[in-house]
Amino acid sequence: MGTDTIKRISVWSGPRNISTALMYSFAQRQDTRVFDEPLYAYYLNNSSAKTYHPGAEEILRTMENDGSAVVEMMLNYSEKPVLFFKNMTHHILDLDRSFMKQLTNVILTRDPKEMLPSFDKVIKNPTIDDVGYKLHIDLLNEFEKQDIDYVVLDAKNVLLNPEGVLKQLCEHVGISFDKHMLNWTPAKRPEDGVWAKYWYTNVHKSSGFSTYTPKTDPFPQHLIPLLNECQPYYNQLQKLALS
Repeated sequence: MGTDTIKRISVWSGPRNISTALMYSFAQRQDTRVFDEPLYAYYLNNSSAKTYHPGAEEILRTMENDGSAVVEMMLNYSEKPVLFFKNMTHHILDLDRSFMKQLTNVILTRDPKEMLPSFDKVIKNPTIDDVGYKLHIDLLNEFEKQDIDYVVLDAKNVLLNPEGVLKQLCEHVGISFDKHMLNWTPAKRPEDGVWAKYWYTNVHKSSGFSTYTPKTDPFPQHLIPLLNECQPYYNQLQKLALS
């Protein structure tokens, strides 16, 4: 299979989003291979996050630590006609981003009022660098400057209209929509990263995209300064998101 005919989709997500559910959705396609956060070990190896991310030692021991080698794999893997890479925006660090010209890039965001309390339950007292909002805008500006293909998804919009948004996403990528993308068997997947035991409890119980329900718990006071940092970036992304 010629590498020039392969559709390479890279999701650049923030944490505690629906990125794993989206990966599970694409895993239902017979023409697709999914990859779970291939740059995670590179990120841990080159940042202080290794000191506070759960399972960091196992991730570093079992995954490729060289970011350039991971990028090479993303651009040259060719066993399926559609490749789906679930990535985190903050995992890019200082990598040369020119490789993104060979991908369909998906910026996946979520309202920080809903995301931050969820993330704080696993990573205490996060900073703007942990949660991806500013990095998303940095990426978006670079995509615009370099004329790199991208599309924006908002988690809420996907949950409110999964079939409609997925159809638009597939059209943007240049592949047909597959109705099997809407449901899966509740279970772990072989593609799950070794960190799944810390993060994927809910998605392992799911059989499809969950129904959107607004959060009702009071927003944690200690996260309000971070929320105020994130909100303007999210507002900019939300205006561009498929619905």
